[in-house]
Order: sequence, then C-alpha cells, then structure tokens
Amino acid sequence: MKIYGVTGWKNNGKTGLMERLVAEFCERGLTVSTIKHAHHATDVDQPGTDSHRHRQAGASEVVLASAGRIAIMQELRDAAEPPLAELLARLRPVDLVLVEGYKREPHPKIEAFRQEAGTELIAPEDPNIRAVASNTAMALDRPVFDLNDTAAIADFIQIELGL
Repeated sequence: MKIYGVTGWKNNGKTGLMERLVAEFCERGLTVSTIKHAHHATDVDQPGTDSHRHRQAGASEVVLASAGRIAIMQELRDAAEPPLAELLARLRPVDLVLVEGYKREPHPKIEAFRQEAGTELIAPEDPNIRAVASNTAMALDRPVFDLNDTAAIADFIQIELGL
C-alpha cells in the first residue's frame, strides 16, 4: 500500500482536500482508504445503542456489522494511542491510504494552507512535506498548488508514489 498525508493546522482546508482527493483517486480507478487523526476525544457510537451498551459494560472491542457497513470500535482503556504504523497494518490492502493529520510522522505529505487562517506554514521546517496546496501564491523550495486544483494535486501525488 502506498501512503500519502494531508497535513496543516486547523481550518486550513485539510478535510476538504482529503474529500476531493479520495473522490479523484476513486474516479481514476484506484482503491483508497483513509486514516484521520483527531486531537480531541471522539466517539462514533451513540449512547443508548446496543453497541454503546456493550462498550460501557467493559468490552475491549465491539464489531457493529450490517449489510452495508462494518464498524470496529476498540477501547484503549488507558493504554497508549497506537502509532500510525500499527493502524496502517490493520487496514485491508488498497492502492492508496490517505492520512489526515499525523504532522510529525515521516510519511510524505502535502500541506493545506489558507492565508486567512492566520497560522504559520509548517513546510519550511518539515522535509516530509513535499508540496503545499494553498489559496495564495507563495515562493517555496517545493511545489505550490492551488488548494482547489484537485486534479493537479492528485497528479503530483500519483507521480510521487508511482501509482
């Protein structure tokens, strides 16, 4: 599996870029999975559901299965958050895994940057950021793409990974 990341600070367009890239690569005939890192507590389950009740009762892992979807919820129960490599190893094989977040991991990434967000650019300090997708022109030592030019960004990633 090939891995490529989308990184950047909050409100800089990471999720929108991820969504467009997934659609673009799928349209190109590639199979794609994603991993999204959250810095806050998150729960995909809802109080009152049977699966939530199983977790609340102490289950370490709950698999929720239906004809259209399978969700696997694992409770860390004070254990350390698993590293990205461990999460990647759990995925079924696909052509491409797009990773949102994980700024400090050493995989290749593109940084989403919106000037109006008022954040600093990460790229100058991180050689793993191979390009920047921005809504403003800038001179850098690596490619800069229009944040909304999904096809050009996908072309760049596809060439970088040899897909």
